Amino acid sequence: MNGHSRIEPAPEILAAARKWITPVRAALGDQFVACYVTGSVLHSGFDPRRSRVNLMVVARDLGIETLDRIADAVPAETKQPPHVEALFMTESQMRQSLDAFPIEWIEIAESHLLLEGHDILDGLQVPRDNLRLQCEHELRVKLLRLRQAYLADRRQPKRLEPVLAGAASSFATLFRTLLRLRGETTPASTPQVIERVADLFRLDARGLLGAYLVRFSEKSWKDAELLDVYRRFLVEVDRLVQAVDSLHVA
Repeated sequence: MNGHSRIEPAPEILAAARKWITPVRAALGDQFVACYVTGSVLHSGFDPRRSRVNLMVVARDLGIETLDRIADAVPAETKQPPHVEALFMTESQMRQSLDAFPIEWIEIAESHLLLEGHDILDGLQVPRDNLRLQCEHELRVKLLRLRQAYLADRRQPKRLEPVLAGAASSFATLFRTLLRLRGETTPASTPQVIERVADLFRLDARGLLGAYLVRFSEKSWKDAELLDVYRRFLVEVDRLVQAVDSLHVA
């Protein structure tokens, strides 16, 4: 798997990522293995004003002394985007967690960009035995949270806006996972992913697009509009959970 569903980040994004990793790589020295760009920056709709540039840094060792050197080297965050958020792990930790986090690792394996170092993700095989179960678990947890937020803030719809916006990226990941479970190639365009999921599971695409629209639209939402978008999104996620519960994967 080698990132066929990703898009190329803007040059200024890559320049900011390389500037960030330079002192960190120096601090790691010969413990450094690789640094990858991952996450939403590799998919359509990324906005550096709202989202962070995700990096995954792989090292040979992350003992306490190594962590101290990294902590001293990490650049201070500035007010000006893009902002970087990095995940650190050792190669052995990565390989030992493949079966525990199949959604996350398949997402990374299929959509990543090697920034520096040796490409250890090339040809990575992620066990898919637990993929459907993890996907259903994640969807059910998110459905419960959406319901709780709706019960708490239905009378104050503006409070529901950050709930939807915050859910957009994580739901997009799960939607791509559902396409993989059905044996389909995932488009780089998130709206296309959502529309295809709606088609496969006989859902209302406009309703399922709700979180994405709130997150990436420049629109100023009125209370009634937010409430309508939230309600329709909640209904479609509920229907999707029921469909995934009965999904048979070969």
